[in-house]
Amino acid sequence: MLRRLLPTLVALGCGLLALGWGLVSLQRIFTREREDAHAQVRSRRDALAHAATESLRQVLARQLEEQVSAIHAAVDNPLAPGEGFYLQFRGHQFLPRLTRPLPGHDMPARALYETLADHLRDGATPGPWEARLARLRAAESALREGSPARATALVEELLRYHANHALPADQELPFLLLAVEHLQQGPRSTPLVRSLLREGLPEEFGGIGRGAGLQRDLLRERQRFTQADFDFLQARILLLSSALGEPMGDFLERARETGAGALVMPEQLVEPMLLGQQWYVEPRGEVVYGIAVDIAAQLVPIAEDMRARGLFGNGGQVRLVGDRPAIPARELPVRVDLPEWSRAEVDIEARYGLKTLLVAVCGVLAAAIVALALVSQQRKYRFLELKSDFVATVSHELRTPLASIRLMGETLERKLAHAPEVRDYPTRIVQAADGLHFLVENILSFNRIDKGRWTLRPSRVRLEELVNPLRDDLAAATSTPVELTTDLNDAELEADPTLLRLLFSNLGRNACAYNQRTPVRLSVSARVIEGHGCTVLFRDNGVGIPDYEWENVFQDFYRLTPPGQDVHGSGLGLALCRKIMKLHHGDIQVASSTPEGTTFALTFHEPRR
Repeated sequence: MLRRLLPTLVALGCGLLALGWGLVSLQRIFTREREDAHAQVRSRRDALAHAATESLRQVLARQLEEQVSAIHAAVDNPLAPGEGFYLQFRGHQFLPRLTRPLPGHDMPARALYETLADHLRDGATPGPWEARLARLRAAESALREGSPARATALVEELLRYHANHALPADQELPFLLLAVEHLQQGPRSTPLVRSLLREGLPEEFGGIGRGAGLQRDLLRERQRFTQADFDFLQARILLLSSALGEPMGDFLERARETGAGALVMPEQLVEPMLLGQQWYVEPRGEVVYGIAVDIAAQLVPIAEDMRARGLFGNGGQVRLVGDRPAIPARELPVRVDLPEWSRAEVDIEARYGLKTLLVAVCGVLAAAIVALALVSQQRKYRFLELKSDFVATVSHELRTPLASIRLMGETLERKLAHAPEVRDYPTRIVQAADGLHFLVENILSFNRIDKGRWTLRPSRVRLEELVNPLRDDLAAATSTPVELTTDLNDAELEADPTLLRLLFSNLGRNACAYNQRTPVRLSVSARVIEGHGCTVLFRDNGVGIPDYEWENVFQDFYRLTPPGQDVHGSGLGLALCRKIMKLHHGDIQVASSTPEGTTFALTFHEPRR
């Protein structure tokens, strides 16, 4: 067959190669067109993105320059706003302010305040605080006696002593708070007492380490206190501020201020950078300045300016893309998106997809045409071969039994009465007729099932009733003794009895035909699985089937020819068995096969209710 198909294969192969080369070349042209169109769109986008990047970089640099003085003021004055500012000097961060309190719920500052208040009230003089409390009592007594000049002198003496004997912040603030509470006289308080609350001490009292006023000192030293201590001192200072009529709004705002924590700077900060898309920082020698930025808000006026200059329409957008933690200002990934560009790219891809689809369809059609031509030619030659084989086989198989019938019939007619040696002729005539009948029955049944003309007539039937007649059938069909054993356990099937008898008869006759032993031994057993159906095993002691032929033997008109054995048949027996099983929604397979025999497995599934 291959020799017949060779010219067709060569012609189709050359045509297919030429068409493939043309389609590949055409696809390359389409791909280049798409890349050129995308490059044009990208060039316009990149030009606008570069302009937007430069505008954003200049805006950020200008805003930082405008805020430098405010950053310095926030560092010098704890009451000045510090949110949104960054300042680092020699690796130490001053802004944003670190507002983390000490861990825990202890209140040592409050305990010290209450202890000093008790000692001040009951006149006790604890060792370290004796000098301070004594001077505070004296100044408070002078104020109660109405001696302002003497009271002022005593207050100055107290503050100078306090300045010359500086205390840690967690001790100094509770003491000064207690002193102001006892020395204040409301709106009539002396300027020196007022300065302890907010403005800070005059220069002559500069010996005191933190003389910027209780409000500033508490904000500056808040990390030295627990949250509970800070809240306590803040509440007392607010009460004093209200009693003295001093401003306290900025103090409240700074107390509520939430620091951003310690920002992580790149190891080598040598140029302006955008950190996390939230901070813009710029190094200037040993100092690093920074401001908090809202990039989306900064890009709005840039987009409006570009829109006003006619660079894009109302649907255009300018945005920052990417998620890098640190981006140099010169590399800000600004992207400009325009609806017309998106539509243009969609159109480019749509046109490219359509062209690619056309190329693919042409290729598929060409391959399909080649495949159909090959299949058509192969089927044509295969059909001719099958037809020839079938005609030859059927002609031979029909001619032989017919000739035997005629010959034996004529002989029987002349000699039966005078020759005892021909007394078995009638039996042989019957066997030949039966063989011819079985062959014709196989062909007719195969044709009806193959064409879908067989109407299945299922009924509940016992396997024993189907298998037992096989003994008589085989005894009449062959002169070789046949031993049939069954182990069916009263198994029942929902099946067409006529077809199943034909199936078992074909298996039995095949076992007798492909057998060189005497007697022919057959075994039929059944195993019923509740809810899953029944499996029937049909075993023989024939010559066996090679492994590579297990599936081939079920093909139409396929016949095995064992070495040294001439087996007659049409090649339809096992093919008909498989069609009968499929008609019953089951299957037949070669379960095992050796030179000692073959086992066929017939699987019947439980019918659906």
